[in-house]
Amino acid sequence: MRGERLDRALVTSEGIPGDRIVHVADERGQVISARRAPRLLLLSGRLGEDGEPLVDERPWRDDSVADDVRRAAGNGARLARWTGPERFDVLPLLVATDGAIAALGYDARRFRPNLVLGGVAGLEERTWEGRRLAIGAAVISAVQLRKRCVMTTFDPDTGEQDVGVLRRIHRELDGTFALDSRVEDPGEVRVGDAVRPID
Repeated sequence: MRGERLDRALVTSEGIPGDRIVHVADERGQVISARRAPRLLLLSGRLGEDGEPLVDERPWRDDSVADDVRRAAGNGARLARWTGPERFDVLPLLVATDGAIAALGYDARRFRPNLVLGGVAGLEERTWEGRRLAIGAAVISAVQLRKRCVMTTFDPDTGEQDVGVLRRIHRELDGTFALDSRVEDPGEVRVGDAVRPID
């Protein structure tokens, strides 16, 4: 679903608390993501004050939410709790930079980063594989460039597809964009926090 913008967040070994703790499943219990059902992007998810997910400001277990999920993902689709590490595509944290996003010229939400680092020139993030970064009170390790998938082709506001986005990422960036990252030292990060490399 459409994500939530935060001004501050705790980052832990399991990423940002609350991230992907509910998923859409089909009748067999298999995950249905927006890759398969892009209309899910038209629903907004965020955490409520009690730590439980909300969908378009309604509790995720609400009957009206269930109806919307079936309309977006098909008959038999339902929301289910999901807390294991397998809920992440690769690693629990995806980090992008404003320079790389600007170089491609697309809406940053297409890339679904957990953190966007500002003040980074062009495609400099592509030289960061294996580097450690102190961000606010946390330390992360930028493990590898992320192989990108069809999710990048969906407009985050309309769900309409433009396969040219992914073709361009493959043509110009070897199919990779942003950094799969691991949290080494948990801590709070805030908008405006300094970022510094640790050699």
